Amino acid sequence: MATLEDPIEIGGVTVPNRLYRAPLLECAGNGPDAVDALIDDLEPAAASGVGLLCQGATIVRGDGGCAAPGMTRVHDPDFVERLSRLTDRIHDHGSRIFVQLEHGGLRSMETWHAEYREEHPDLEQLAVSEPPWQLRLLDRLGFLAYDPHVLSTAEVYELAADFGRAAARTVEAGYDGVHLAGANMGIVQQFLSPFYNRRDDEFGGSPEARLEFLAVVHDEIRERAGDVPIMTKVPAETPAPPSPIVRRTLSLEDGIEIARRLERIGYDAVVPVQTSVAWDMSIVRGEYPARAWENEALREEYDAAFGGAARRRLVALANRVQSFQYDFEPAWNEEFCRRVREQVSIPVLAEGGIRERAEMDRLLGSSEKGAYGDSDGEPACDMVGMARPFYAEPRLGARLLDSDSGTENPRVVCESCNNCTVPQVTGAPGMCRTPDVLEKRGELEREGAYERSET
Repeated sequence: MATLEDPIEIGGVTVPNRLYRAPLLECAGNGPDAVDALIDDLEPAAASGVGLLCQGATIVRGDGGCAAPGMTRVHDPDFVERLSRLTDRIHDHGSRIFVQLEHGGLRSMETWHAEYREEHPDLEQLAVSEPPWQLRLLDRLGFLAYDPHVLSTAEVYELAADFGRAAARTVEAGYDGVHLAGANMGIVQQFLSPFYNRRDDEFGGSPEARLEFLAVVHDEIRERAGDVPIMTKVPAETPAPPSPIVRRTLSLEDGIEIARRLERIGYDAVVPVQTSVAWDMSIVRGEYPARAWENEALREEYDAAFGGAARRRLVALANRVQSFQYDFEPAWNEEFCRRVREQVSIPVLAEGGIRERAEMDRLLGSSEKGAYGDSDGEPACDMVGMARPFYAEPRLGARLLDSDSGTENPRVVCESCNNCTVPQVTGAPGMCRTPDVLEKRGELEREGAYERSET
C-alpha cells in the first residue's frame, strides 16, 4: 500500500508525496504586498517537504463574491502575472501548487458583513435561485441581508467562462492545477444542492442537471487552460439541520454519485467533505474559540462586521452552541472518502480532523485499525491533507514526512481551538493565536524538528 512519502499523479502532474496543505484563508488580498504575503504564507510548507499546496479560495471576478475579507482575486491579468514569483518559489522546493477558484454566491460578504454592505450598497449577491425560506427568515429578522440577483441561463454560462478564464491566467502564471471550491457553501455547492438550487432550466430540476454547472466549468477550463489537472471538493450535506427545518439536502449517497459523475465528466481528483447548508462549525470542528471572542483589540472590528455589539454577542453564542454540536472527531470525512474511493479510479483526497502520522498511514492503507473499525488495510484515500494545523506549524511537513509512526507517531500541536478562524471575519491574517500551542511550536523549533532530513 502507499505510504505518505510515495509520489502520486494527478491528471498527468506528479506530486512528490501524498501530504497536502488544504486550502486556507491567506487574507493576502490584491494590494502591492499581496504576492509577498502569499509567499510568506505558503512557502514554508513547501520548504518543509509538503508535496501539494492548495492556495485558498481565490475569487474569479473583480466585484463581489468574497466570503471573507482579504480574499485574493484573479480577474486581473497583470496581477496574476506577478503570481509567478509565488509559483517559482514553490517549485524551487520541488512541490506543486494548485489554485482554488471560488465565488461565494449567497455566502458572500454582501450578505453578512455589515460594514462591507454599507461601503458597497450597489452589490448584489449572485444566486442560483431565490434564497430558501430559512435564509429569507434570517433576512427579515435582521441577521443577514439579501438583495439577490438570480442568474439567468446566459449568466450561468458567463460565470462558468470566468472560472475558465481565471484558470487560464493562473496556469500561465505557473500553477500546476485547479482546485474548485465545490463545498463550504460557495456557489458551486449552491448549484449542486437541492436546498439552494430550484432552477427549471438545464442547470436545475434533477441531480444530473444540478451537476451541469460543474460540467460546463470543466469544459471552459479545458478549452482555455488546456489539459491541466482539475479537482474539486464534493459535498455531502449530512451536518445540515434536520427536517422539518431543512428537508432537501445532499445525502452521503448523493455525494458518492456526484463523485462518480465527475470522473465521467473528466475531473482528475475529488475531495469528499461533509458540510452544512449554512456557514457553521461543521467545517472547523473543535472547541469554542473563547480567546478569539474575548480579544478586546478586535472587538470594534467584530462589531463593524456583525453590525453592533448585540449581534456580535449573538454570533458568539451561536458559535458556542455549535461547538457542542460539532465536537472534534478524528478524520471526520473518512467514511465518505472510503466509499467514494470504492466507486472511482481517480485520486481521492482526504481532509478534516487528520492530526497524526499514524492516522495518515491508516487512511492511506499502511495500517489496518480505523475509526470505523478494521479496514483490512484498504485505503480510504490517496492523499491526506490538513488546513488549520499549518497555521500553528507552517513547516509541519518536516515533522510528518520520513517519520516512523510505529515508533514516533508525530502529532500536530494544533488543538483545534479555532482561535485562528474567528478573527478572519475582520480580515486579520491566518495564524495561530493560542499561547500554549505557540509555546509547543517554539520548543520544537529549538529542538530542530522543522529542519528537513538529508533524505
